[in-house]
Amino acid sequence: MKLQSLGAICVLIILTVGLLDGCVEPPESMIHWTQVKDSIQAIYAPDKRVAWFDVELKQDGKQLLLSGVTDQQEALQVLLSKLHDAGETVVNQVTVLPDSSVGDMRYAVVNNSVCNIRSEHRHSAELATQALLGMTLKVLQRLEEWYLVQSPDGYISWVDHGGVQLMTGSEQLKWSKSPKVVYLRNYGNAYGDTQGTTVLSDLVLGDCLVRRGTVDGMVEVQFPDRRIGYVPIDEVADFRTWRESVVPSGELVVAYAQSLLGSPYLWGGTSTKGMDCSGFTKMAYLMNGYIIPRDASQQVHAGTVVDPNLTFEGLEKGDLLFFGRAATDSTRQRVTHVGLWMGDSTFIHSSQQVRISSVDSNALQYDEFNKNRYLGSRRYLGTMVGISHWY
Repeated sequence: MKLQSLGAICVLIILTVGLLDGCVEPPESMIHWTQVKDSIQAIYAPDKRVAWFDVELKQDGKQLLLSGVTDQQEALQVLLSKLHDAGETVVNQVTVLPDSSVGDMRYAVVNNSVCNIRSEHRHSAELATQALLGMTLKVLQRLEEWYLVQSPDGYISWVDHGGVQLMTGSEQLKWSKSPKVVYLRNYGNAYGDTQGTTVLSDLVLGDCLVRRGTVDGMVEVQFPDRRIGYVPIDEVADFRTWRESVVPSGELVVAYAQSLLGSPYLWGGTSTKGMDCSGFTKMAYLMNGYIIPRDASQQVHAGTVVDPNLTFEGLEKGDLLFFGRAATDSTRQRVTHVGLWMGDSTFIHSSQQVRISSVDSNALQYDEFNKNRYLGSRRYLGTMVGISHWY
Protein backbone atom coordinates (compact mmCIF):
# COMPACT_ATOMS: atom_id res chain seq x y z
CA MET A 1 0.00 0.00 0.00
CA LYS A 2 2.86 2.34 0.89
CA LEU A 3 4.52 1.65 -2.46
CA GLN A 4 1.25 2.38 -4.26
CA SER A 5 0.86 5.66 -2.37
CA LEU A 6 4.44 6.64 -3.15
CA GLY A 7 3.85 5.86 -6.83
CA ALA A 8 0.70 8.01 -6.85
CA ILE A 9 2.61 10.90 -5.30
CA CYS A 10 5.36 10.61 -7.95
CA VAL A 11 2.77 10.64 -10.73
CA LEU A 12 1.11 13.71 -9.18
CA ILE A 13 4.48 15.52 -9.00
CA ILE A 14 5.25 14.71 -12.64
CA LEU A 15 1.83 15.91 -13.79
CA THR A 16 2.14 19.10 -11.75
CA VAL A 17 5.58 19.89 -13.19
CA GLY A 18 4.23 19.21 -16.68
CA LEU A 19 1.30 21.56 -16.18
CA LEU A 20 3.53 24.28 -14.80
CA ASP A 21 5.93 23.84 -17.71
CA GLY A 22 3.01 24.30 -20.14
CA CYS A 23 2.10 27.57 -18.44
CA VAL A 24 5.54 29.12 -18.75
CA GLU A 25 5.27 32.48 -20.45
CA PRO A 26 7.49 33.20 -23.46
CA PRO A 27 10.68 35.12 -22.69
CA GLU A 28 10.57 38.90 -22.90
CA SER A 29 12.66 38.81 -26.09
CA MET A 30 9.99 36.72 -27.85
CA ILE A 31 7.25 39.08 -26.71
CA HIS A 32 9.32 42.00 -28.00
CA TRP A 33 10.01 40.45 -31.40
CA THR A 34 6.38 39.40 -31.82
CA GLN A 35 5.39 43.02 -31.22
CA VAL A 36 7.99 44.16 -33.77
CA LYS A 37 6.64 41.64 -36.29
CA ASP A 38 3.08 42.81 -35.69
CA SER A 39 4.08 46.45 -36.16
CA ILE A 40 5.75 45.60 -39.50
CA GLN A 41 2.64 43.71 -40.57
CA ALA A 42 0.48 46.72 -39.68
CA ILE A 43 2.55 48.85 -42.07
CA TYR A 44 3.07 46.49 -45.01
CA ALA A 45 0.08 44.12 -44.82
CA PRO A 46 -2.74 45.60 -42.74
CA ASP A 47 -5.39 43.98 -44.97
CA LYS A 48 -4.89 40.26 -45.60
CA ARG A 49 -7.26 40.41 -48.55
CA VAL A 50 -4.60 42.21 -50.60
CA ALA A 51 -1.29 41.51 -48.81
CA TRP A 52 0.00 38.49 -46.89
CA PHE A 53 2.44 38.55 -43.99
CA ASP A 54 1.65 35.36 -42.06
CA VAL A 55 4.98 35.04 -40.27
CA GLU A 56 5.51 33.21 -36.98
CA LEU A 57 8.48 33.38 -34.60
CA LYS A 58 9.55 30.52 -32.37
CA GLN A 59 12.44 30.18 -29.94
CA ASP A 60 14.55 27.17 -30.90
CA GLY A 61 17.32 26.93 -28.36
CA LYS A 62 19.54 29.97 -28.81
CA GLN A 63 18.12 30.83 -32.21
CA LEU A 64 14.89 32.27 -33.56
CA LEU A 65 12.98 30.23 -36.13
CA LEU A 66 10.90 32.18 -38.66
CA SER A 67 8.19 30.32 -40.59
CA GLY A 68 5.08 31.13 -42.59
CA VAL A 69 4.30 32.79 -45.92
CA THR A 70 4.32 36.33 -47.30
CA ASP A 71 4.11 38.20 -50.56
CA GLN A 72 5.70 41.23 -48.90
CA GLN A 73 9.41 40.56 -49.36
CA GLU A 74 10.38 44.06 -48.26
CA ALA A 75 8.52 43.58 -44.98
CA LEU A 76 10.36 40.31 -44.37
CA GLN A 77 13.71 41.99 -45.05
CA VAL A 78 12.87 44.74 -42.57
CA LEU A 79 12.14 42.13 -39.89
CA LEU A 80 15.30 40.15 -40.66
CA SER A 81 17.43 43.30 -40.55
CA LYS A 82 16.08 44.25 -37.14
CA LEU A 83 16.77 40.75 -35.81
CA HIS A 84 20.31 40.66 -37.23
CA ASP A 85 21.10 44.18 -35.97
CA ALA A 86 20.10 43.03 -32.48
CA GLY A 87 22.52 40.11 -32.69
CA GLU A 88 19.85 37.42 -32.95
CA THR A 89 20.66 34.12 -34.66
CA VAL A 90 17.86 33.58 -37.15
CA VAL A 91 16.76 30.57 -39.19
CA ASN A 92 14.54 31.92 -41.96
CA GLN A 93 12.05 29.37 -43.31
CA VAL A 94 9.46 31.87 -44.56
CA THR A 95 8.04 31.15 -48.01
CA VAL A 96 8.03 34.24 -50.22
CA LEU A 97 5.35 34.48 -52.89
CA PRO A 98 5.44 33.85 -55.79
CA ASP A 99 7.15 30.64 -54.70
CA SER A 100 9.00 27.97 -56.66
CA SER A 101 5.80 26.04 -57.44
CA VAL A 102 4.88 28.76 -59.94
CA GLY A 103 7.91 28.26 -62.18
CA ASP A 104 7.74 30.30 -65.37
CA MET A 105 3.92 30.37 -65.41
CA ARG A 106 3.59 33.57 -63.42
CA TYR A 107 0.33 34.69 -65.01
CA ALA A 108 -3.17 33.27 -65.38
CA VAL A 109 -5.50 34.84 -67.95
CA VAL A 110 -9.21 34.28 -67.36
CA ASN A 111 -10.45 31.79 -69.95
CA ASN A 112 -14.18 31.61 -69.11
CA SER A 113 -16.79 34.36 -69.36
CA VAL A 114 -16.40 34.66 -65.58
CA CYS A 115 -14.02 32.77 -63.32
CA ASN A 116 -14.87 32.14 -59.69
CA ILE A 117 -12.14 32.99 -57.20
CA ARG A 118 -12.53 31.34 -53.81
CA SER A 119 -11.29 31.97 -50.28
CA GLU A 120 -9.73 28.49 -50.08
CA HIS A 121 -8.49 25.90 -52.57
CA ARG A 122 -11.70 23.88 -52.78
CA HIS A 123 -14.91 24.25 -54.77
CA SER A 124 -17.07 24.33 -51.64
CA ALA A 125 -15.19 27.34 -50.24
CA GLU A 126 -16.72 30.79 -50.04
CA LEU A 127 -16.82 32.77 -53.29
CA ALA A 128 -14.41 35.64 -52.61
CA THR A 129 -14.61 37.45 -55.93
CA GLN A 130 -14.74 36.97 -59.69
CA ALA A 131 -12.71 38.02 -62.72
CA LEU A 132 -13.81 38.56 -66.31
CA LEU A 133 -12.69 36.82 -69.49
CA GLY A 134 -9.35 38.18 -70.70
CA MET A 135 -8.25 39.65 -67.36
CA THR A 136 -4.72 38.86 -66.21
CA LEU A 137 -4.15 37.46 -62.72
CA LYS A 138 -0.76 37.12 -61.04
CA VAL A 139 0.00 33.56 -59.92
CA LEU A 140 1.53 33.39 -56.44
CA GLN A 141 1.40 29.67 -55.71
CA ARG A 142 0.30 26.39 -57.30
CA LEU A 143 -1.32 23.61 -55.31
CA GLU A 144 -2.23 20.71 -57.59
CA GLU A 145 -5.16 22.01 -59.68
CA TRP A 146 -5.57 25.25 -57.71
CA TYR A 147 -3.70 28.52 -58.09
CA LEU A 148 -3.32 31.27 -55.52
CA VAL A 149 -3.76 34.42 -57.58
CA GLN A 150 -3.89 38.18 -57.20
CA SER A 151 -6.50 40.04 -59.25
CA PRO A 152 -6.06 43.53 -60.78
CA ASP A 153 -7.69 45.09 -57.70
CA GLY A 154 -5.12 43.34 -55.48
CA TYR A 155 -7.39 40.64 -54.06
CA ILE A 156 -5.58 37.40 -53.15
CA SER A 157 -7.59 34.17 -53.37
CA TRP A 158 -7.75 30.79 -55.10
CA VAL A 159 -8.90 29.84 -58.61
CA ASP A 160 -9.21 26.36 -60.07
CA HIS A 161 -7.33 25.44 -63.23
CA GLY A 162 -10.50 25.24 -65.32
CA GLY A 163 -11.14 28.98 -65.16
CA VAL A 164 -7.82 30.28 -66.43
CA GLN A 165 -5.01 29.78 -68.93
CA LEU A 166 -1.50 29.83 -67.45
CA MET A 167 1.04 31.95 -69.31
CA THR A 168 4.71 32.85 -69.12
CA GLY A 169 5.74 36.49 -68.98
CA SER A 170 6.35 36.65 -72.74
CA GLU A 171 3.03 34.93 -73.51
CA GLN A 172 1.13 37.31 -71.26
CA LEU A 173 2.88 40.31 -72.82
CA LYS A 174 1.83 39.11 -76.26
CA TRP A 175 -1.73 38.68 -75.02
CA SER A 176 -1.83 42.15 -73.46
CA LYS A 177 -0.42 43.81 -76.61
CA SER A 178 -2.76 42.04 -79.03
CA PRO A 179 -5.71 44.04 -80.44
CA LYS A 180 -8.88 43.21 -78.51
CA VAL A 181 -12.61 43.64 -78.47
CA VAL A 182 -14.71 44.29 -75.38
CA TYR A 183 -18.17 42.75 -75.01
CA LEU A 184 -20.84 45.41 -74.39
CA ARG A 185 -24.00 43.39 -73.78
CA ASN A 186 -24.99 42.06 -70.38
CA TYR A 187 -25.20 38.51 -71.73
CA GLY A 188 -24.45 36.76 -74.99
CA ASN A 189 -22.42 34.08 -76.70
CA ALA A 190 -19.33 33.42 -78.75
CA TYR A 191 -20.03 30.88 -81.46
CA GLY A 192 -18.02 28.12 -83.07
CA ASP A 193 -19.13 29.11 -86.57
CA THR A 194 -19.99 32.27 -88.50
CA GLN A 195 -23.66 31.27 -88.72
CA GLY A 196 -24.02 31.33 -84.95
CA THR A 197 -25.43 27.82 -84.73
CA THR A 198 -22.93 26.31 -82.27
CA VAL A 199 -22.24 28.00 -78.94
CA LEU A 200 -18.57 28.03 -78.01
CA SER A 201 -18.85 30.04 -74.77
CA ASP A 202 -21.18 32.44 -73.04
CA LEU A 203 -20.08 36.07 -72.65
CA VAL A 204 -20.87 38.86 -70.19
CA LEU A 205 -20.40 42.63 -70.02
CA GLY A 206 -16.72 43.59 -69.91
CA ASP A 207 -15.26 40.37 -71.34
CA CYS A 208 -12.23 40.92 -73.60
CA LEU A 209 -10.96 38.74 -76.45
CA VAL A 210 -8.24 39.05 -79.07
CA ARG A 211 -9.61 40.36 -82.36
CA ARG A 212 -8.54 38.43 -85.50
CA GLY A 213 -10.77 39.98 -88.14
CA THR A 214 -14.36 40.09 -89.41
CA VAL A 215 -16.29 37.44 -91.33
CA ASP A 216 -19.93 37.68 -92.50
CA GLY A 217 -20.99 40.24 -89.89
CA MET A 218 -19.11 38.42 -87.13
CA VAL A 219 -15.86 39.32 -85.37
CA GLU A 220 -13.42 36.44 -85.29
CA VAL A 221 -11.94 36.25 -81.79
CA GLN A 222 -9.34 34.22 -79.98
CA PHE A 223 -9.62 32.99 -76.40
CA PRO A 224 -6.60 32.79 -74.07
CA ASP A 225 -6.39 29.03 -74.70
CA ARG A 226 -6.32 29.75 -78.47
CA ARG A 227 -9.87 28.63 -79.22
CA ILE A 228 -11.30 30.54 -82.15
CA GLY A 229 -14.83 31.89 -81.98
CA TYR A 230 -17.20 34.37 -83.60
CA VAL A 231 -19.18 37.19 -81.97
CA PRO A 232 -21.86 39.38 -83.61
CA ILE A 233 -20.13 42.59 -84.68
CA ASP A 234 -22.79 44.83 -83.09
CA GLU A 235 -22.19 43.30 -79.64
CA VAL A 236 -18.52 44.28 -79.29
CA ALA A 237 -16.25 47.29 -79.75
CA ASP A 238 -12.55 47.66 -80.40
CA PHE A 239 -11.19 47.86 -76.87
CA ARG A 240 -8.67 50.64 -77.44
CA THR A 241 -11.13 52.79 -79.37
CA TRP A 242 -13.83 52.19 -76.76
CA ARG A 243 -11.46 52.89 -73.87
CA GLU A 244 -10.24 56.15 -75.41
CA SER A 245 -13.79 57.27 -76.14
CA VAL A 246 -15.08 56.66 -72.60
CA VAL A 247 -15.28 59.89 -70.63
CA PRO A 248 -15.98 58.84 -67.03
CA SER A 249 -18.90 60.77 -65.54
CA GLY A 250 -21.59 60.41 -62.95
CA GLU A 251 -24.14 60.13 -65.74
CA LEU A 252 -22.26 57.23 -67.35
CA VAL A 253 -21.69 55.44 -64.04
CA VAL A 254 -25.41 55.64 -63.30
CA ALA A 255 -26.28 54.57 -66.86
CA TYR A 256 -24.26 51.37 -66.55
CA ALA A 257 -25.65 50.82 -63.05
CA GLN A 258 -29.22 51.13 -64.32
CA SER A 259 -28.51 48.67 -67.13
CA LEU A 260 -27.95 46.09 -64.39
CA LEU A 261 -31.34 46.58 -62.70
CA GLY A 262 -32.86 43.27 -61.69
CA SER A 263 -29.56 41.39 -61.77
CA PRO A 264 -29.49 38.82 -58.95
CA TYR A 265 -27.53 39.33 -55.74
CA LEU A 266 -24.62 36.93 -55.42
CA TRP A 267 -22.18 37.00 -52.51
CA GLY A 268 -18.71 37.40 -54.04
CA GLY A 269 -20.10 38.16 -57.50
CA THR A 270 -18.68 40.94 -59.66
CA SER A 271 -20.33 40.20 -63.01
CA THR A 272 -23.71 40.42 -64.71
CA LYS A 273 -24.30 36.79 -63.73
CA GLY A 274 -24.77 38.02 -60.18
CA MET A 275 -23.09 40.54 -57.90
CA ASP A 276 -22.90 41.59 -54.31
CA CYS A 277 -23.15 45.25 -53.29
CA SER A 278 -19.49 46.13 -53.85
CA GLY A 279 -19.26 43.90 -56.92
CA PHE A 280 -22.07 45.99 -58.39
CA THR A 281 -20.33 49.34 -57.78
CA LYS A 282 -17.11 47.78 -59.05
CA MET A 283 -18.79 46.74 -62.30
CA ALA A 284 -20.34 50.17 -62.90
CA TYR A 285 -16.95 51.83 -62.48
CA LEU A 286 -15.11 49.19 -64.52
CA MET A 287 -17.22 50.12 -67.53
CA ASN A 288 -16.11 53.71 -66.93
CA GLY A 289 -12.49 52.59 -67.17
CA TYR A 290 -11.69 52.33 -63.46
CA ILE A 291 -10.54 49.44 -61.30
CA ILE A 292 -11.71 50.16 -57.76
CA PRO A 293 -11.16 48.18 -54.53
CA ARG A 294 -13.10 44.94 -54.18
CA ASP A 295 -15.07 45.18 -50.91
CA ALA A 296 -17.24 47.93 -49.45
CA SER A 297 -14.95 48.13 -46.42
CA GLN A 298 -12.05 48.81 -48.83
CA GLN A 299 -13.96 51.11 -51.18
CA VAL A 300 -14.72 53.45 -48.27
CA HIS A 301 -11.01 54.33 -48.06
CA ALA A 302 -10.66 55.32 -51.74
CA GLY A 303 -11.60 58.59 -53.39
CA THR A 304 -12.41 61.72 -51.40
CA VAL A 305 -14.91 62.31 -48.61
CA VAL A 306 -18.21 64.03 -49.42
CA ASP A 307 -21.25 64.71 -47.23
CA PRO A 308 -19.32 64.65 -43.93
CA ASN A 309 -22.42 65.81 -42.05
CA LEU A 310 -24.49 62.85 -43.28
CA THR A 311 -27.27 65.04 -44.67
CA PHE A 312 -27.31 63.67 -48.25
CA GLU A 313 -26.43 67.17 -49.43
CA GLY A 314 -23.72 68.03 -51.96
CA LEU A 315 -23.80 64.55 -53.45
CA GLU A 316 -23.33 64.01 -57.19
CA LYS A 317 -24.33 61.17 -59.46
CA GLY A 318 -21.92 58.27 -59.16
CA ASP A 319 -20.84 59.02 -55.59
CA LEU A 320 -20.58 55.91 -53.41
CA LEU A 321 -22.80 55.74 -50.30
CA PHE A 322 -21.71 53.54 -47.43
CA PHE A 323 -23.85 51.88 -44.79
CA GLY A 324 -23.25 49.80 -41.69
CA ARG A 325 -22.57 50.24 -37.99
CA ALA A 326 -21.28 53.57 -36.72
CA ALA A 327 -18.31 53.68 -34.37
CA THR A 328 -18.91 53.78 -30.63
CA ASP A 329 -16.66 54.31 -27.61
CA SER A 330 -15.85 50.60 -27.62
CA THR A 331 -16.24 49.52 -31.26
CA ARG A 332 -14.92 50.67 -34.61
CA GLN A 333 -17.05 51.66 -37.58
CA ARG A 334 -18.08 48.64 -39.65
CA VAL A 335 -18.98 49.15 -43.32
CA THR A 336 -21.26 46.38 -44.60
CA HIS A 337 -23.04 47.84 -47.64
CA VAL A 338 -22.50 50.28 -50.51
CA GLY A 339 -24.61 51.88 -53.22
CA LEU A 340 -24.40 54.57 -55.93
CA TRP A 341 -26.08 57.97 -55.69
CA MET A 342 -28.43 58.71 -58.57
CA GLY A 343 -29.67 62.16 -57.56
CA ASP A 344 -33.19 63.21 -56.48
CA SER A 345 -32.78 61.44 -53.13
CA THR A 346 -32.31 58.04 -54.77
CA PHE A 347 -29.51 55.48 -54.86
CA ILE A 348 -29.05 52.19 -56.69
CA HIS A 349 -27.57 49.13 -55.02
CA SER A 350 -27.43 45.34 -55.04
CA SER A 351 -29.57 44.01 -52.22
CA GLN A 352 -31.59 40.87 -53.06
CA GLN A 353 -31.22 42.16 -56.62
CA VAL A 354 -30.00 45.39 -58.18
CA ARG A 355 -32.69 47.93 -57.29
CA ILE A 356 -33.35 51.61 -56.63
CA SER A 357 -34.06 52.98 -53.16
CA SER A 358 -34.79 56.42 -51.76
CA VAL A 359 -33.83 58.35 -48.65
CA ASP A 360 -37.00 60.44 -48.99
CA SER A 361 -39.54 59.24 -46.41
CA ASN A 362 -42.39 60.23 -48.74
CA ALA A 363 -41.11 58.17 -51.67
CA LEU A 364 -42.55 54.80 -52.66
CA GLN A 365 -39.03 53.32 -52.63
CA TYR A 366 -38.14 54.76 -49.21
CA ASP A 367 -35.40 52.69 -47.56
CA GLU A 368 -35.62 53.49 -43.87
CA PHE A 369 -33.27 50.68 -42.89
CA ASN A 370 -30.33 51.90 -44.94
CA LYS A 371 -31.02 55.58 -44.30
CA ASN A 372 -30.71 54.94 -40.57
CA ARG A 373 -27.34 53.22 -40.97
CA TYR A 374 -25.80 55.67 -43.44
CA LEU A 375 -22.11 56.25 -42.66
CA GLY A 376 -21.03 58.70 -45.37
CA SER A 377 -20.02 58.97 -49.01
CA ARG A 378 -16.95 58.99 -51.25
CA ARG A 379 -16.33 60.54 -54.67
CA TYR A 380 -14.12 58.67 -57.12
CA LEU A 381 -14.54 60.81 -60.22
CA GLY A 382 -11.81 63.41 -60.56
CA THR A 383 -9.40 61.60 -58.24
CA MET A 384 -7.17 58.53 -58.44
CA VAL A 385 -6.88 57.99 -54.69
CA GLY A 386 -7.02 54.24 -54.13
CA ILE A 387 -8.17 53.42 -57.68
CA SER A 388 -6.48 52.77 -61.02
CA HIS A 389 -7.22 52.77 -64.75
CA TRP A 390 -8.40 49.62 -66.51
CA TYR A 391 -5.41 48.88 -68.78
